[in-house]
Amino acid sequence: MTTIPRRLVHRSLIIQILSGMLLTLLALNPALAQERRQAPEDLQATSINLEDVPYPYPVHTLELTLYGNDIRMAYMDARPQGRSNGKTVVLLHGMNWYAEYWGETMARLTAEGYRVVAPDQIGFGRSSKPIMPYSLHDHVANTHAVLDELGIEKAIILGHSMGGVMATRFAFSYPETTEKLVLVNPIALTDWRMGRGWTRLQDSYESRRDNRDYEAVRRNFERYFVTWDPRFERYININYGWTLSSEWPRLAKVLALNSQWLYQDPTVYDRPHIEAPTLFLSGAEDGASFREDAQQVVADIPDARLHLIEQAGHMPFFEKPAEFYPALLEFLSE
Repeated sequence: MTTIPRRLVHRSLIIQILSGMLLTLLALNPALAQERRQAPEDLQATSINLEDVPYPYPVHTLELTLYGNDIRMAYMDARPQGRSNGKTVVLLHGMNWYAEYWGETMARLTAEGYRVVAPDQIGFGRSSKPIMPYSLHDHVANTHAVLDELGIEKAIILGHSMGGVMATRFAFSYPETTEKLVLVNPIALTDWRMGRGWTRLQDSYESRRDNRDYEAVRRNFERYFVTWDPRFERYININYGWTLSSEWPRLAKVLALNSQWLYQDPTVYDRPHIEAPTLFLSGAEDGASFREDAQQVVADIPDARLHLIEQAGHMPFFEKPAEFYPALLEFLSE
């Protein structure tokens, strides 16, 4: 009897699961089955370091050494417009994002007198992308190093998506630095080890590297929103543009390395030890169990409150700014 290697069995299972998800999606929305959208003909490759994507504020860098690599951590440091209120907000981005997308948030906060620091984590945006181990605590420690460089002793930590996981660990690890905590549609709200299998690094890398399909990239972004707006198109073009770059295999490997800690290092057990006042401010339509999971997060953190924005998905500051920013500013001003 022929024995099939476990690696092939595992990859076959992944393909079956993804195929089933696609068939379900097509069944729910037959229009998608009738028309596969094509990439714009004039779309060019995007630099994996985003040199060709304008940032809303000047970009500074902090030199670090990690695992024998001399690396550069990029960040924006926006000063208050007009009179300062003496407070700093740190913005932590998501896995498929980078600090550039905080432009409107930074403008609104600086207009209220806040200093705003928005880093690109190592492996993302304009920061270095070394092939090395990546860990949640390294990201948090690197962020703290930026604050040390700027002489900031206390800050409000706001994290979105993957950045919400980082913000949770930051508040747990550096309570003396964390003035307040804001979680915006964080991922990994439960211990992933209990509900899903681990994806081997090689399989994660190969699936990312080989995914150069415009329609797949587009659907991945559209799922973030309840209501689509043409303004969001540029982010699809940037992410798909990466796959056209000759350096895409390197970025795919860095993203695969960065995805490992989400499974290996849950922050569920950090939450009861967080001392900072916390606001869970999120779009409500972010998955079948999101509302229930959000309530559990708020129950776990000693001083936390919940504000869910209806008819908004994973990106409420894009989709419902008229509700998102007043709720945020009210909490920050207390």
